[in-house]
Amino acid sequence: MYIPKWLVAITALSFLLLLSWTTSLVMQRNPLPFPDPGSRIFTTPSPEAKAVIVALLAQHGVKERFQANSDGVQRSIMWDGTIINQPSAEVLQKVGNAGASIGLVVRDPQQSAEAAAAFLRQHGFNAEVVSDVEPALPIVFVVTDALNGTVLNFRKHIIHLPKPGNIN
Repeated sequence: MYIPKWLVAITALSFLLLLSWTTSLVMQRNPLPFPDPGSRIFTTPSPEAKAVIVALLAQHGVKERFQANSDGVQRSIMWDGTIINQPSAEVLQKVGNAGASIGLVVRDPQQSAEAAAAFLRQHGFNAEVVSDVEPALPIVFVVTDALNGTVLNFRKHIIHLPKPGNIN
């Protein structure tokens, strides 16, 4: 039985690519934007505190993947999806001084935030939708008393967000 060399080469290359991608996933170093499971966001009180926390996480295997900074928030996005923020006082005030956030990926952030706020209100909690926290980013927050010191945020998939780096 004759098997062309090009077919063997393509099969071997495909296998190696699949193996390296699988290894990256297992090591929590997925180079692709899929899947996007959302994020867990934690706030630090100063740029120095943010740098120290990022360094501490790196010592324990949670390394920084990239930064996505804006005028209002300095962000370190880690390989596991954790985000360490250092927000301005204005941004922090807009989200009710919450120190943490649960980030959810949705198709329509505004609609999803409104639905979440309505759901929380139906269950007896206060909930306010805040959509102007960072005008350059399509992220909508729900500030609620159902969470202590934490807000919900709704955003589009990472491929629909501005390019990482400085967001202005």
